[in-house]
Amino acid sequence: MTRPDLLALTPDALAALANRGLVKRAVKELDAGVVPALETDAAGAVQGEFPDGTTTTLPPGVALEAAPCSCGASGVCRHRIAVVLAYQRTQDSSAPAELWSPGAVTDDDLVALMGERTLRRARRAFQAGYRAKLRRPTAQDQTAQAELPTCTVTFLVPGDLSYVHTDAVNREEATALAVWAFREADAQGADTVDVGGSPTTAADLSAVADLLDQLLLDGATNASEVLDVAWQRLHRDLTAQRLHWPAAVITDLLAQLSAYRRRSADYEAERFAALLSELHARITATGHRAEVLGPDEPAETALRRVRLTALGARVRSETTADVYFASGDVVLVQRDTPLRTGQRLAASNVVSESATRSASRVVALKTSRVAKTSLTPVGTAWDHLPQALVVDDYGAAAAHLADLPPRQVRARVEAELVRAVRVTEVSDVAYDPAAQRLTATLHGPSGDTCVLEADHRAVAPGALDALAAALRAGPTAVTGSIRRHRGTLVVDPLAVRTEEGVVVLDVAADTSPQPLPPGVTASDPLSAAVDSALTVLAEASHRGLDHLTDSLLARVREVGAHLRRTGLGTAADRVTAFADAPAAPAWLAAHLRLLVTADTR
Repeated sequence: MTRPDLLALTPDALAALANRGLVKRAVKELDAGVVPALETDAAGAVQGEFPDGTTTTLPPGVALEAAPCSCGASGVCRHRIAVVLAYQRTQDSSAPAELWSPGAVTDDDLVALMGERTLRRARRAFQAGYRAKLRRPTAQDQTAQAELPTCTVTFLVPGDLSYVHTDAVNREEATALAVWAFREADAQGADTVDVGGSPTTAADLSAVADLLDQLLLDGATNASEVLDVAWQRLHRDLTAQRLHWPAAVITDLLAQLSAYRRRSADYEAERFAALLSELHARITATGHRAEVLGPDEPAETALRRVRLTALGARVRSETTADVYFASGDVVLVQRDTPLRTGQRLAASNVVSESATRSASRVVALKTSRVAKTSLTPVGTAWDHLPQALVVDDYGAAAAHLADLPPRQVRARVEAELVRAVRVTEVSDVAYDPAAQRLTATLHGPSGDTCVLEADHRAVAPGALDALAAALRAGPTAVTGSIRRHRGTLVVDPLAVRTEEGVVVLDVAADTSPQPLPPGVTASDPLSAAVDSALTVLAEASHRGLDHLTDSLLARVREVGAHLRRTGLGTAADRVTAFADAPAAPAWLAAHLRLLVTADTR
């Protein structure tokens, strides 16, 4: 009796169930002649006996981690992996790949797997609605994967739910949600779907509108701390209703107001204005609830066992940094990490049995005596990143960014556009001393180019020197946040991989000044017009619409005229309408239009 489930387990699938080190060790021992003697009984159970007497049995329908092995190891050990690999070497692997969909799994199959009680809990999440991004099997990779709001679910073996891997603690519930997502995707013929739920309406968040108008009329300079209590109460209500995205906007708004009152450099008028417009967009948008308002999931979800690959870090202050990790097909970020810890994490592979993940993809790593977090050097792990996180074709990546919905109503996830960009050559490295910006042209495997831009920041004074040295060393990959400008892909780097290893720019040690050819940042009339208009409208919201001066309104009319000369007629009309009748609806309409224009320029 042939075991198609064992034949379908690729080295990557085995690494997901255990780790890549165990897979490499098992392959090395098999190649060295340490091969188990295999027997298959009538029921299909494969038994392997190793030369040292260790016996491992892989019954059909039993997860690999639950298969009996006399070595006594909990979870997936090298013996279990070696039996799978040895069995594959004895079978004909020329059969065509089975391209299946988890949507073919019936609800009866799910009841048999998890029971009706667990399935009822999953149905409650389905009724609330959620968004899923799916990766279908191919001839080269038979695994199917669903990226849910708070976890990733991977179907490693076609048609066999015993081989489902997820980082969620509630494995069965996540499996059901992934199956339903594939079922909806099969019906729509799409790879990103909204599952269950119902469209949101403006009435869902009508309680926010009055407070938003009042804050816009008062401005940051005149906002009363008494009003903060109302915002905090509203935040608690939204969190209780699991409206995560508006609640997150309110958190950021309150942080901006607090920074202004403390006279902190963390306050930015442009940021404050952007948050006001985003909150307005979310309470008025008509779209799927999970995308506009957030998934009906807990604010934090405990992860069973998570394996992360560090993609770099961004220093935020003299004592803290944000660390970015690849986890499945998404990027997670650990915020406000102590700088010394961030230096260790930023270039490591992390395995943690005590981690939580939020709906906005913020991860928190913890340690305890019973659930530890282990670190190993990142090594060549970037070579094995999922294709969804890798940019090989710069033009295709730029086109994908152009097709995204406006940022103000997209899912509010952290590090949404952090990617690993493959590089074959670097040219035109230059430094603009006026803008304090280092730029370079990156050449990709497809023959096209993109632009790398990195600005000097006082909290990471050696970052540009470390970047310049890494670019001269012949980088093979650059991680960072990507964006699109005038049809060209632009990368803001976090880390660079060279033949000598990974350089995390913000925390690089022993950096020395690097001589760079001078450059000049090219001016862009359209961007200049949009940026000027955003600055003036941000000043209006900073002062408050009840406290505008004639000189400021005159500047609003000037930037409106500038927009019209640039060819942005609709934006000019809305800016001018606000100048003629300065009210909250007019400001929101003008500012939101400018934000969308700025993101798509």
